Amino acid sequence: MSAKTDIRPFDRRALEVTEKIVDQVEPRHLSLPTPCADWSLRQLLAHMAGQNHGFAAAADGEVTDATVWADRDLGSDPGQTFRDSSQRVTAAFARDGVLDGEFWLPEVRGGQMFPARTAIGFHFVDYVVHGWDVAASLGVPISFDDEILEAVLPYAAEVPDGPNRLVPGASFRPGLPARDDSLLGRVLATLGRSASWPN
Repeated sequence: MSAKTDIRPFDRRALEVTEKIVDQVEPRHLSLPTPCADWSLRQLLAHMAGQNHGFAAAADGEVTDATVWADRDLGSDPGQTFRDSSQRVTAAFARDGVLDGEFWLPEVRGGQMFPARTAIGFHFVDYVVHGWDVAASLGVPISFDDEILEAVLPYAAEVPDGPNRLVPGASFRPGLPARDDSLLGRVLATLGRSASWPN
């Protein structure tokens, strides 16, 4: 995929798939473990909503206030809380000229400015993998189409694989051999996930 490819439509479609999974979350599910670090489903969803708001703020030009990235209270309806955050980031990414700018990402590599296309690629990876995390936690299938998975695989491969993946709370673990040769299995293995989690 060309560096000039507009991946925003893929990102939006990944979010739409993830929204349908998060809509299945009930209060009784929030204490479930997830494949993501040592986070419960509540912690993961709070993180996902916060990251959407953070990326939206970055797309809108925020360059100093890291609090916009904070985990969000899920309230009484986790699905709606996530959907609201998803709609906000999609609208921010869709703004005219956004691809020509830079995003300040305070939680990436110590806090740096990144080209918009690179930053949106980070977001795309997050919401494919975290969408799968939520589905795995609930024990339900998730169906990203092959076009989405083919688009995300090069971005997943560019995520640095080193000591940063071993720090407490890291979203991704060191890469694993791909036992499942499906596109999704390859994406997950690249980011330290086993498609057969929790086995």
